[in-house]
Amino acid sequence: MRHARRQAMAQDAAKKEKQTKSRGRSLLQGAATLVFAGLVGVGGYQLLRHPHTPLPTAWNPTIPLRISDPVTPITSWKLNRAAASPMACQAALDGFAALRHLPDQNTSDQCHIRNRVDLSSVGNARLAPVETRCAIALRMAMWERHSLQPAAAAQFGSTLTRIDHFGSYSCRTMRTAAGVSSRMSTHASAEAIDIAGFGFADGSQVQLVTDWDGNGQKAAFLRAARDGACDWFNLTLSPDYNSLHADHFHLQSRGWGLCR
Repeated sequence: MRHARRQAMAQDAAKKEKQTKSRGRSLLQGAATLVFAGLVGVGGYQLLRHPHTPLPTAWNPTIPLRISDPVTPITSWKLNRAAASPMACQAALDGFAALRHLPDQNTSDQCHIRNRVDLSSVGNARLAPVETRCAIALRMAMWERHSLQPAAAAQFGSTLTRIDHFGSYSCRTMRTAAGVSSRMSTHASAEAIDIAGFGFADGSQVQLVTDWDGNGQKAAFLRAARDGACDWFNLTLSPDYNSLHADHFHLQSRGWGLCR
């Protein structure tokens, strides 16, 4: 009996020692994995930041938005970051828009234009000068470059040269199908712009009020323009939304992703 107990105790001690060593190895392996992951992370970040990194700028999250870059899965993330920063927004628009930076306009707590610009063109398309936010100008520039110009080439074999609008800033409440709302419109803070039509290098013109309904090239262009706007604006409303938008696209720099 004594021999059996001693043998059992020895086996228990050996088992506990083995478990202790196993836990120690697991802890060391876990620590080594964390250290390795940290080194890879640091090394990867340094690789991204290196002047001669092989990663294209459009795919590199450490490089700010460039309007001329091709669209990638991180372009929208870069756009939102740039639109949220006055300095980054202005830097991204350099060379891609004709605008003047203006002092903020603070009419009231509800009516104001912050990060205010006077915009007269984006890319190759001119606009009647409009006072708006830099974020709207930036989203317009992305829309012109990556949606409107390709659609103009596809439908008309021409270049978009003009974007017609109804304005951006308007100190007013929202208009709804049920009547005037008590909520302030996003136009009251220049976080939206209303687009009425387009002009092209070959002399063609397209207006939402006359060309939205139909099966021809003009209607096809307008639908491509609407669908493209949904990629660059956080809320896009077209004549498909309701009769209040029968003659324009309502494009917002903030919203919850509605595209209709």
